[in-house]
Amino acid sequence: MMSNSYYFRKIHSLLGVIPVGFFLIEHLLTNYEATKGPAAFVDQINWLNGLPLVLVLEIVGIWLPLLYHAVYGLYVAYQARNNVTNFGYFRNQMFFLQRVTGVLTFLFVAWHLFETRLQVALGNVAHEDLGQTMHDIATNPVLFVVYLVGILSATFHFCNGLWSFLVSWGITIGPRAQRYSTYVTMLMFVVMSIMFIMSLTAFTDAQFQLPAEAVTGK
Repeated sequence: MMSNSYYFRKIHSLLGVIPVGFFLIEHLLTNYEATKGPAAFVDQINWLNGLPLVLVLEIVGIWLPLLYHAVYGLYVAYQARNNVTNFGYFRNQMFFLQRVTGVLTFLFVAWHLFETRLQVALGNVAHEDLGQTMHDIATNPVLFVVYLVGILSATFHFCNGLWSFLVSWGITIGPRAQRYSTYVTMLMFVVMSIMFIMSLTAFTDAQFQLPAEAVTGK
């Protein structure tokens, strides 16, 4: 494995942006529909589930790339030598945070999938009733904090990972380009975090307690 580590890292970096990063953005936009009310959120969920070959798209385009990125990412985090206490440079600190948020994101995503997607697969929750599930989570103070930490970790890991992707793939060459890409990716982190927090807060609305039929009239 070590002899091919360059290629494994390249694949890991690429999958972190395409398609895993795109999935995070799609997930953000879907959940942001909750800020418009339960009906808008249900309509978005139904639209996604109405896509052709949706299960194949999920397996090939999300779950397998996510599994590779997560498992290899844990391996990289385990192998990494974090010397942030000795060399407190900004990028060294970001490198350390990338590893920490990677582990936190892995744990959070696994738990989130268990609470949502797996329950749908087991038939315990209907897709269109995921708003109720999220309402139960968001109105629990402990789980709200867990979700807050999880979404901030996932968002930072993606945005800072995007900076690394641009460097490792030779897109941002030189200190100036890398400095500007830092500004852009950190701005993305702030904007995405605000949108995720707004979405999470929106699920606390009592209207999300109602079944999908009651909010859509269908």
